[in-house]
Amino acid sequence: MFGFLKKAPPTDTSENTGWLARLKTGLARTGSQLSELLNRGGRIDDELYEKLETILITSDVGMDATRLLLADVRRQVKEQKLTEVVQIKEALAHALLKLLQPLAQPLLTDARKPFVIMLCGVNGAGKTTSIGKLAKHFQSQGKSVLLAAGDTFRAAAREQLMEWGARNNVTVIAQQSGDAAAVIFDAVHAALARNIDVVLADTAGRLTTQAHLMEEIKKVKRVIAKALPDAPHEVLLVLDANTGQNALSQVKAFDEALNVTGLVLTKLDGTAKGGVIAAIAKAHPIPVRFIGVGEGLDDLRPFVAKDFVAALLGVEE
Repeated sequence: MFGFLKKAPPTDTSENTGWLARLKTGLARTGSQLSELLNRGGRIDDELYEKLETILITSDVGMDATRLLLADVRRQVKEQKLTEVVQIKEALAHALLKLLQPLAQPLLTDARKPFVIMLCGVNGAGKTTSIGKLAKHFQSQGKSVLLAAGDTFRAAAREQLMEWGARNNVTVIAQQSGDAAAVIFDAVHAALARNIDVVLADTAGRLTTQAHLMEEIKKVKRVIAKALPDAPHEVLLVLDANTGQNALSQVKAFDEALNVTGLVLTKLDGTAKGGVIAAIAKAHPIPVRFIGVGEGLDDLRPFVAKDFVAALLGVEE
């Protein structure tokens, strides 16, 4: 059972097992409900489908994605002549993997040097913390990293980024002024002069309803392009998994403003339901580059669809 989830054994079994355990814990709010429903005995009937639909909708999967998943499950039940409740789990796993797999596209930074990554998102989504973790990620790949303290609005943001820079032994470009575009402009030029591989540019959090702030972040992106043609090479939108369906509206608004190229889903720490990733896959698919399960430096990892599905459904690897 679930053989399709086990085709590629991890290169480091102990490390991968630890990550999967943390991911499973992070998705426990939804996973426990699904396990309780799908691990019990009995026959497949309409009541089971209704309960499964309720769990998916209340787990932030959304109506459209829920209908898509259930239609796929029903198709598999019919084609494979499934009759037992426990058989539904594998059908749901197949349906989820089919929906999420297209989002699992690793972020590759070798095409440009410096490779400039601009991060955006609403207040409190975890942008600055994610930058610190991303710095560690790219360093583990042998790349040199430079940080740009472009969140000049929040009082503690620069100090927070400085602390992450110190922890990773990475240079942080910052200014006393309140011009985020100028800070990032200087950071790109510094990266060029120092032959840096990756630039991570922080920006101030903003609500999607604040039109003047959305215009301001468009300006930041334009200024980056003036510092280095075709930059930024990646625009990462950081999403707090606890915001549920609001995350989908954020994806749509920031993508319209900035042409978002990748997503970072943070705070899958046991309180989040996790289903919004399926809603995004159905309604506004953008690659999910990374997901985060905690505050540690190693708690942000590239998104692997089969690992996410296995953790959500409680599948033992």
